[in-house]
Amino acid sequence: MRDFNDASRVKKSARIQIPNNPDNLSKEELAHLESMVKAALGDGYISCPVAWDIAKEARVTKIAVGEIADKLGIRITDCQIGFYKKEKTTYDNPANKCLDGEIVTMLMTLAESNQLTCTKIFELGQEFKLKPITIANEASVQGLKISGCQLGCF
Repeated sequence: MRDFNDASRVKKSARIQIPNNPDNLSKEELAHLESMVKAALGDGYISCPVAWDIAKEARVTKIAVGEIADKLGIRITDCQIGFYKKEKTTYDNPANKCLDGEIVTMLMTLAESNQLTCTKIFELGQEFKLKPITIANEASVQGLKISGCQLGCF
């Protein structure tokens, strides 16, 4: 996996605007959050689920953890909705069945209104008792683009 460097930051900031210190944390709180992120590194990266755990443990928003990771030049891996997969749709849905028509309709409606976000994928997964990756895979099969990563990655 490649490094997250200044060129990567410039490219990302052209697409995504994340404010510095989105939770208005004190210097001490920022330092503590930074040390939590550094302590959680595995091979120089941090996984999406681990970043979520840090946010929960530190009682900060997920975007605050993502902003610290960006600041430290740390890449987020193992997206819970498969955003970083090389082959975009491995479609791990059993028997390759299409999901319920209601879910597909909801995905299409969200996409048409530019509201198909990471958060919405998780909400749909919870509502229909499915893994978020299953919902995201269906969105990919339908050719829909998910935006608005909760960590600010995409």
